[in-house]
Amino acid sequence: MLRTLSTAAGLLGLALVAWSAHAAPPFELKSVSVDLPDSDRMFPGGPEADAINNNCLACHSAGMVLTQPTLSEAAWTAEVNKMINTYKAPVAPEDVAAIIAYLTKLPAAK
Repeated sequence: MLRTLSTAAGLLGLALVAWSAHAAPPFELKSVSVDLPDSDRMFPGGPEADAINNNCLACHSAGMVLTQPTLSEAAWTAEVNKMINTYKAPVAPEDVAAIIAYLTKLPAAK
């Protein structure tokens, strides 16, 4: 009985070695280059727009944000928090309220 079990274990080991030799190659990470759109457009409003210009233009163009539909303060708060918490946007904590206030005052996109 022991001889049968050791033979079976040996065959199973050979099968696993053969199977692993045909397995997919290990996962490989590769660097990529991404060209982001360049724009010198800033959010209008002077000092009132400083918080959004200083924090949001690293990832978003002003044009993209300014064409969003009108949202409530609660909806903009959720969006800003999503950018910070989910996407790890480097937004200065002291600027969050000013960014939300600015976005809440945006006119409806046409």
